[in-house]
Amino acid sequence: YTDSSDDEVSPREKQQTNSKGSSNFCVKNIKQAEFGRREIEIAEQDMSALISLRKRAQGEKPLAGAKIVGCTHITAQTAVLIETLCALGAQCRWSACNIYSTQNEVAAALAEAGVAVFAWKGESEDDFWWCIDRCVNMDGWQANMILDDGGDLTHWVYKKYPSVFKKIRGIVEESVTGVHRLYQLSKAGKLCVPAMNVNDSVTKQKFDNLYCCRESILDGLKRTTDVMFGGKQVVVCGYGEVGKGCCAALKALGAIVYVTEIDPICALQACMDGFRVVKLSEVIRQVDVVITCTGNKNVVTREHLDRMKNSCIVCNMGHSNTEIDVTSLRTPELTWERVRSQVDHIIWPDGKRVVLLAEGRLLNLSCSTVPTFVLSITATTQALALIELYNAPEGRYKQDVYLLPKKMDEYVASLHLPSFDAHLTELTDDQAKYLGLNKNGPFKPNYY
Repeated sequence: YTDSSDDEVSPREKQQTNSKGSSNFCVKNIKQAEFGRREIEIAEQDMSALISLRKRAQGEKPLAGAKIVGCTHITAQTAVLIETLCALGAQCRWSACNIYSTQNEVAAALAEAGVAVFAWKGESEDDFWWCIDRCVNMDGWQANMILDDGGDLTHWVYKKYPSVFKKIRGIVEESVTGVHRLYQLSKAGKLCVPAMNVNDSVTKQKFDNLYCCRESILDGLKRTTDVMFGGKQVVVCGYGEVGKGCCAALKALGAIVYVTEIDPICALQACMDGFRVVKLSEVIRQVDVVITCTGNKNVVTREHLDRMKNSCIVCNMGHSNTEIDVTSLRTPELTWERVRSQVDHIIWPDGKRVVLLAEGRLLNLSCSTVPTFVLSITATTQALALIELYNAPEGRYKQDVYLLPKKMDEYVASLHLPSFDAHLTELTDDQAKYLGLNKNGPFKPNYY
């Protein structure tokens, strides 16, 4: 039901109301709410930590009075997070951080439940910013917390609504791209609110980025192209946590994997894991698949695309659609052919085709789904970061970017252990003294 057929009227033109008569939302089709509710219920099965956080904190409502404006991928898993925040006392308004990753039926279910959600799959660039603006700009309602993925919402509030920005109590950001933008603001002395960098907290980096991509890269590629990986030559640009996950999955299926890297430490890790570290220009003529996961821009340029062999598949696993220079392909001499949803063949004058997935946007969220369990870890981390920033006493956090306290990372991890029937060993007093640790943690130093 996440179809985004182009022949319909834009959701912006439609008059829709939910069963309570509210029209404070903009989704593809409110009638899909029932399907969306089922999707959310399925996701809840595998997000037990969030549900237990919801139960544990429901009485004391740690987010009472919080007005959270959010901009993330709107999937069944995010819906579980949003409804948890509401259960903890917050009011939420939400938009999508990617024009392709919204599950329409889930957005409908949230709108039906009374969340002001502005998002649908297949938004235009103009729709994207309109939705963000509708979330922020509301008479009689002013956000005091931001939950962002990619930094677009933060950027919009900072630029368009400086008076709102100054009154925000905290920003929680979960992507490499968004965190980079926060540090830029901070360096320039323009960040006038404390921000929590959830991306670099252990429970996000080492889980969502690594294990989620390890499972979803193959899913996205298989659903869109039905490609066989055994013996294929693949180049993965970037060997951070996302790159590591992608390479591990591809190697396991028998692909020949090359890695490009700018960081000598990551490059050495790739070598130790058995991958050839090369420059993209050295292998571009022979590879069958190119995957970017750098968080940078213009990693795959028009020059690279011109040199690729026929039917090479090009896709991106990083947050922003800047890694592949897609704009350079929109020229008169190249023909674009939409083959199936999210799959374009770009045809050169000599008949060569390059297969571009999701127009260079995030492959796994645009073309497939991501494993619910791993998202539970990230979502719980986000919820705790919001609670921490919202309830922090005056002066605990200055106008800067912070990492989540290690104790919270460990708490998030511990909430997920019961799913595996895992039993933690406890230190004896003597052992704890020997290691210089508290028996209950934190067990890792803050820089881990």
